[in-house]
Amino acid sequence: MANLKDIKRNIKSVKNTQKTTRAMKLVSTAKLRRAEEAAKRARLYADKLNEMLFEISEKINKFKVGGSTSKFFNKVEKPKVVDILFVTADKGLCGGFNSQTIKEVRRVSEKYEAMGATVRLRCVGRKGIDFFRFQGTPLLDEYIGVSAAPTYEKAQEVIQKAVDDFVEGKTDTIILIHNGYKNMITQEMKTLHLMPVDMIEIDEAEPESMLEIEAEDEEKMLDELVRKYFEYNMFYALIDSLAAEHSARMQAMDNATNNAKERVDQLTIQYNKARQEAITTELIEIISGMEAL
Repeated sequence: MANLKDIKRNIKSVKNTQKTTRAMKLVSTAKLRRAEEAAKRARLYADKLNEMLFEISEKINKFKVGGSTSKFFNKVEKPKVVDILFVTADKGLCGGFNSQTIKEVRRVSEKYEAMGATVRLRCVGRKGIDFFRFQGTPLLDEYIGVSAAPTYEKAQEVIQKAVDDFVEGKTDTIILIHNGYKNMITQEMKTLHLMPVDMIEIDEAEPESMLEIEAEDEEKMLDELVRKYFEYNMFYALIDSLAAEHSARMQAMDNATNNAKERVDQLTIQYNKARQEAITTELIEIISGMEAL
């Protein structure tokens, strides 16, 4: 009978876990809907901002002798110092969401280290911080509580130190890495060469837009727009990462709930077999006793 009690206790424990994972799935689903809408709106604005930046830069490079003199566009073929700014979650229980980001960070780091560059890490999110601390890897900046509740002001604070180091010449390249939202069940890794700005080539056959730029304002306008580009791409990375985190956690909790159900079914069969064996043993003992009498 002790065996039956143990199995029954295990069934109760697994059912309690199943209730918890089901509740966490529902919470993540509700949070995902809000984060998904915010990510979509942020993506539209970021696309327009990037489009305007590319257009202004192309116009300056095309019509100004010598092109743009802004440091933000001076591409370095062999960077000596590379800053990697990456976003992870403050919490776990979201499958491989954080591990995929960390894996990509290590891949990019090894790539630039093989080129002879010094790689510095700036981390947003407790999980990434804890991992690299455990590995003994120093982190230049650490931010906790930002990825869980992103705001534009927090994004400005995170990116400002990186921008200042770039302007002062302390670093040659800044790369932004985060695990982004693709759909309800899929996330995709996003790696953006944030600084210097990696300009896209505009097809000469495309019609010219109506955007007009005054010569005396072009560099000032470009620098201001570039700073907005940095800040908003950081903000979008935080929102996109949050939506992906909720998506990954929802999926992980759904899998955990299904696994708990399967485990309950297995334990129930095991319990029934043990109970049947116990009843059979009792019957045999009763029959043996009756025969002895």
